[in-house]
Amino acid sequence: MTLDDTIAVDLLIGGEWQRAQSGERIELINPATEESVGTAAQASRADTDAAIAAASDGLKVWSRTAPWDRAKVLRKAAVLLAERGEAVARRVVLECGKPIAQSRAEVASCVDYFDWFAGEAQRLYGEVLQGRTAEQKFMATKEPVGVVAAFTAWNFPISLQARKIAPALAAGCSVVCRPAEEGTGAVALMLQCLIEAGLPPGVVNMVSGAPQEISETVMDSEIVRKVSFTGSIPVGKWFIRRSADTVKRMSMELGGHAPVIIWDDVDAARIAALAAVGKFRNNGQVCVSPTRFFVHDGLKEAFIDAFIGATKAMKLGNGLDSSVDIGPLINARRLDAIKGIVEDTQSGGARLAAGGQRPAGINRGYFFEPTVFTDTPDSARGMIDEPFGPIAMLTSFDEFDDVIARANSLPQGLAAYVFTNSLKRAHMTADALKTGIVCVNTLQAATTEMPFGGVKHSGFGREGGSHSIQDYLDTKFINIVM
Repeated sequence: MTLDDTIAVDLLIGGEWQRAQSGERIELINPATEESVGTAAQASRADTDAAIAAASDGLKVWSRTAPWDRAKVLRKAAVLLAERGEAVARRVVLECGKPIAQSRAEVASCVDYFDWFAGEAQRLYGEVLQGRTAEQKFMATKEPVGVVAAFTAWNFPISLQARKIAPALAAGCSVVCRPAEEGTGAVALMLQCLIEAGLPPGVVNMVSGAPQEISETVMDSEIVRKVSFTGSIPVGKWFIRRSADTVKRMSMELGGHAPVIIWDDVDAARIAALAAVGKFRNNGQVCVSPTRFFVHDGLKEAFIDAFIGATKAMKLGNGLDSSVDIGPLINARRLDAIKGIVEDTQSGGARLAAGGQRPAGINRGYFFEPTVFTDTPDSARGMIDEPFGPIAMLTSFDEFDDVIARANSLPQGLAAYVFTNSLKRAHMTADALKTGIVCVNTLQAATTEMPFGGVKHSGFGREGGSHSIQDYLDTKFINIVM
């Protein structure tokens, strides 16, 4: 495997890169050009079983490796990834279309995850209590849950895997990861850093390709004791149902449809410019993307004008061009889905104020203009279904209770955003929102050191910070009588 723009990615099983047993491969397509940028091995059930068996062997070594030694490997991997950051970022652009500056930021977040969880490996606390008698002692100890399967989406191909793999390794678990087809090469480059950092064979394994056979094999396995999944709500529900057969531990980071509540005591132009950048980051293909904008009546006109102006000023194009703000959608299926949401939202009564079509002058790639709807009814499709694309729905409100009810009306509960200069109003709004994440006067919904995750249909479990490593540990009660 090289760092060229066209690569052949194999399966990682037992510390070795190897071809799929069937020899089958899938094409990796650049969404900006619709050209091939490589191939990846198509794993079968037999390949997946081999990866699980390798992870079981790796677990026997890694779970008995001292936490400080595990930390050394993670820190070295972070250093190697930082050194290769530009090449890995370029691979993210080629496979996923993300602008280069955003791809560099994603690599930097992965470096942070490995470095942070190296420290967490050194802080795996248990508990000791005096027993009921003088001869008795109670202890609660922490042990790795076992072999972990990590399934992730394509929108943040390496960071989604890093924030599963890093805490799993810190806890002493071994991993079988399955990245999305898009982004497979970038994930492989990241895993190579772990190998070269000294990770024992079989501790991390990668299977790639179409998900159904891989997923079924993992869920049938008694060896795999935990699954961490990032993806859509329907697929997450399938994993949850299938987990019952083998009683697997689950972490689910599923879809969102984030409300943004903008009160009338803020600078409309400044917040609109900030909101537009946040909305169209990664072309809106972000689970915490701000999508439903509730603007106070007193600020409505000024905010809408500024938001539309900021949106129209953004440049679309190939993410390798450093002047580009918005790249393509990930594939043709996503492009068709966005077209459908735009058509349905407009027919549902919303006013199309910007975008809404393929950009003129760009004949190749899965590009779509950043799109803004105003006066959007709550019943319009775009306000109900997560768009997962470059679509912003703007509406207005007047009363606190009304906007909170509307913001909380959907089954999703991942992230929400609030803009106000009133400390009292900030606390009231944040407390009332039913989401796992609330950002006040910022759009930064994820940091390495804090918990990330949702409530309701947006899932359960947390990623990031000291909270997430607990999802990879079992607690054992030891009752000793001396």
